This record gives sequence, C-alpha cells and structure tokens, in this order.
Amino acid sequence: MQQRLIHEMKHYLQSLSEDEKIAAINSFRQAIHELSPFREQPVDCVLWVKQEEITANDYNPNNVAPPEKRLLSKSLELDGFTQPILVSENCPHHYVIVDGFHRHEIGTHRAALKRQLKGYLPVTCLRKERQEKFDRMASTIRHNRARGRHQINSMSEIIRELVLLGWDDEKIGKELGMDSDEVLRLKQINGLLELFADRRYSEAWTVK
Repeated sequence: MQQRLIHEMKHYLQSLSEDEKIAAINSFRQAIHELSPFREQPVDCVLWVKQEEITANDYNPNNVAPPEKRLLSKSLELDGFTQPILVSENCPHHYVIVDGFHRHEIGTHRAALKRQLKGYLPVTCLRKERQEKFDRMASTIRHNRARGRHQINSMSEIIRELVLLGWDDEKIGKELGMDSDEVLRLKQINGLLELFADRRYSEAWTVK
C-alpha cells in the first residue's frame, strides 16, 4: 500500500509544471503534518513560498555585522538553506517574518541564490495560537537572545509596546527570558511615565 501510494505520487508530480509541482508538494506536506505525531513542532512542516509573499516585520531588534552577513551569504550559497525562515501566516499567501530576516534578505537579493531557489524560500509557520503580534514579537526576541544578538534601543521599544498592550513586568520577563531588573532597565531607556505607572520611581534605579 505504502509503495503504491509513493509510486502514484511520483507519477502525479512528474506530470505537473514546476510551480504546480511545488504547490502540490506543499499540499502533501500540510496533509501529512496534520496527522504527524510532531504536528505541534513548526519544523515538522517546511513549505516553499514565493519570495514576494514574505514580508519583514517592523520590530526586529537583531543586527548582523558585515563579516557575519558575508559568511551567512557564503553558507547559503555553498551549503544551501539548512534551516527555514520562521514566519506567521497573517492571511493566505501573506507571511510575516518572525526569525530569519537576513536569510530572507540574502535569499531574495543574491542573484546566485535567486536562481537556485527559483523565486521561492523555505518557511515554517508559528503555531496558530502564537500568531498575534505580541506573540510574534516575543518569539523574535527569544530567537535573537538565544543567539546572543539584539539591539538595546529596539528591545526597549518592544518592551514599551508590550507594556502598552497590557503586559506586566512578570509576564514580559517570563515570555522574553529576562529578570525584573533587565525589564526595568529597558523600560527606563524610553523614559516614559506610563511604563512606570504600576511602580514607584526611585533614583536608585536610574540607568548608569
């Protein structure tokens, strides 16, 4: 039974144009993913998506220095994509990057990679219950911090937005992997009174 299905699938795919074949493979992967024992893991389903359907987010605090960016470009050209771009699917055929901005940028603009990838990029999607903007922001920061890269000013802006969305210090710390002092310091960078509405300000906490 299994071998017959594999044979029929191969025969079917061989009859399709390239774009039709990619769409069909994506559909097969999604169908398998729905029944997979690992369906709660985003990496269980990697899809090939047209580059123009993927957009950058407006909050990423990650920055890659030129030498590392050149190395990433060389790695993608020689080794290929060894990890997909993490995205959130806001609506059908519209994906916002959660992690992998620089892989997206290089894969989209480097001529050699564009030829290799045929105008597509590999993506994996956040779980549906994690697709609200504040969930995406928290996920982006967790990925950046795990690699030890983030920009303080951009981080403080994200903290500000999360506070204004109603997150308290405890939730911010838990979601972003920060202690209370770090959350407070990032709030102070903005120097906005509304961020401190829930606690007394003290000169002892002034950022050095």
